[in-house]
Amino acid sequence: MPLAIMEQLGKITAGTSCELLRASIRITLSREQGSERMVSSLVKKVALSMMLGGFLTMVFVGNAQNFTDLKPSPQAAEWQDLEFGVLIHFGPNTFLGKEWGDGTASPSVFNPNQLDTGQWMRAIKSAGATYVVMVAKHHDGFCLWPTNQTDYSVKSSPWKDGKGDTVGEVAAAARKYGLKLGIYLSPWDRHEPRYSDSLQYDSYYLAEMDELIQNYGELVEWWLDGAGSAGHVYNFPRYIEELRTYQPNTLVFADMALFDYGDIRWVGNEDGTIPYENWNVIDRHGFLRWRPVESDTPLRKGHWFWSANTEGTLKSLSELLATYDDTVGRGGQLMLGVAPDDRGLLPDVDVKRLAEFGAALRKRYGQNLVTKEHRRPVPGSSAAFDGDPNTYWSAPTGSHQSSIEVDFPKEITFDSALTMEWLNDGQHVEHYRIEVWNGKEWSAVAESGAIGHKKIDSFAPTTASRIRLNILASTREAHIREFQLFRTGKHSTGSN
Repeated sequence: MPLAIMEQLGKITAGTSCELLRASIRITLSREQGSERMVSSLVKKVALSMMLGGFLTMVFVGNAQNFTDLKPSPQAAEWQDLEFGVLIHFGPNTFLGKEWGDGTASPSVFNPNQLDTGQWMRAIKSAGATYVVMVAKHHDGFCLWPTNQTDYSVKSSPWKDGKGDTVGEVAAAARKYGLKLGIYLSPWDRHEPRYSDSLQYDSYYLAEMDELIQNYGELVEWWLDGAGSAGHVYNFPRYIEELRTYQPNTLVFADMALFDYGDIRWVGNEDGTIPYENWNVIDRHGFLRWRPVESDTPLRKGHWFWSANTEGTLKSLSELLATYDDTVGRGGQLMLGVAPDDRGLLPDVDVKRLAEFGAALRKRYGQNLVTKEHRRPVPGSSAAFDGDPNTYWSAPTGSHQSSIEVDFPKEITFDSALTMEWLNDGQHVEHYRIEVWNGKEWSAVAESGAIGHKKIDSFAPTTASRIRLNILASTREAHIREFQLFRTGKHSTGSN
């Protein structure tokens, strides 16, 4: 490429994020001899041709082809710290005993006579959740706010004489009780006639989105449910551009088919488990993105909406605790589904179970033996043992193996370990062991691969005074936010 063109392309790309392109230009300049005078228009054409030809895209992708080089955005890191959210389903289906409405139900069926979103939030808060995602419109197309886009909404219902706003009440109650808010707005709409015309429906969906993202305060998550949409073409770039305009910090949940538009990925089941080693970076057709996993599961088995006589499907406390360990304890996000009944209240048995769940979590993971039993960390590693996830220990720069050890003045008995990796610099730990000193040598009580945001390992009760986290392999130096030990009474063996 002629020297003058290379020089001017260097100026064009200056100040952009395309560092590799600028570097290649500098290299070429250093090798060129002499100079040629080229007109500015030709330079611009060459630059445009390079961009249209995908050169810049290849540079960007090529600069991030290693899983462990990718890092989360500040918003993603903050979202992962939330760990536990609740997804609320409520609408005409609640009054009809259905999971998926077909959009033909009359708005008159929606009439909760005791609706109390404060009761919902108190129960959710008692479980230990940190945010809620409200289903503002499910697949039946019925809107739980008084939208100006359709009459198929609460304004056509007898509830509060058509003057109610369920989304507004949820938003106010969530913030009153210190919970962040997210919104679920189903792309699939079985009621709206414009759904058959993709272009018209895109405008309709965007108008609904605008009402929600501009009138209900800051949102932490936007749920794009892919159910029922096979064969329909949505203009997802327009949706995300609109969302980013008014809610730039909101993360988008979507399944892997919406790879380019989602920040959070679906786990692949509704069982409340992450059944694989969990890495936050995911590969689709050779393109990598940081997309942490969210595991959604209903409080009542098989029921996202409330139905009468389904109390027997309520998950047991032991099932909920296992769900927590298999989601949050595997580095993911737990999204637990709750459903108000036809009164507009969470059923008493559900409220009780949520409170039991929160109490059991606090009992199980509220007494960190490392901070409770006057531990003596090896000098330089105290940040991993201080019970504060805002601090972290770093292994020596450039290392691929490392360990941190904690000594106790007397032996302790423990059966679980909780480890958190500091992810702001990427996810690096590939293989680790939790080991105890038996007086002669170190022996492993747990061994696994990735750590990620949080990893909970459970094993048979073990008694020791010296315990260490032995990182056997990491792509770069490891960063550990927390290493905690507990006696939970699970009496399980092996590692999660």
